[in-house]
Amino acid sequence: MLARLPLGVPLLMAAGATLLLCLAAQRWFRPRGRTVAKLALVSAGCCLGMVVTGAVQRDWSVAQMLILYSFTLAGALIGLFPSRRLLAAFAEESRRGVRRDRYHLPVRHQAAFYGAVILMGLLAFVLAT
Repeated sequence: MLARLPLGVPLLMAAGATLLLCLAAQRWFRPRGRTVAKLALVSAGCCLGMVVTGAVQRDWSVAQMLILYSFTLAGALIGLFPSRRLLAAFAEESRRGVRRDRYHLPVRHQAAFYGAVILMGLLAFVLAT
């Protein structure tokens, strides 16, 4: 359904999802330096990798892969929302030099993340075909 729109629309969706990821990382974790710029480059690389994978397999068009990328990234952001304070505390400890052997996320936070990514991935699949 969404894949029938002009290619500019899925491109804007992908750019918007990447922008939201970078803004959320900046606000929640307050990283130093160019970390957010590196995150944007890695996200763009992942998006390009998804598009190339879809083109190589010839099953998915560029628009469909951009829709999948946008929705799963939005699902990841939604899933990270409940654990944002805990992750921000981990980031602050790391900036102060405190190192832990293991960082524990509660099961409900993990379930929220995985559930949101899976649901948004399924919704993307339905809307992209």
